[in-house]
Amino acid sequence: MSNERDASRYASIWDAIEDTPEAAENMKLRSVLMTALKNHIARTEMSQAQAARLFGVTQPRVSDLMRGKINLFALDALVNMAVAAGLHIEMRVLEAA
Repeated sequence: MSNERDASRYASIWDAIEDTPEAAENMKLRSVLMTALKNHIARTEMSQAQAARLFGVTQPRVSDLMRGKINLFALDALVNMAVAAGLHIEMRVLEAA
């Protein structure tokens, strides 16, 4: 019960599990990009091999993406993959609450 109350204090799961606000924000951005890439692959019905060629990575790397292995991906690598996929990235920066 107390874990449920503790979890409700956080805006995101990343805020709850990461050690610093900086790490949480980084994970939030990575998760958004990974989800967008996974959705793009599914929507276009690309195989992992096709996605790997398009993104300029190996097929095992795409497998890691599809399996949600977020700790294996840096933010800049995900940005590069998204741009290679023809996705447009926008970012908003807001004052902390």
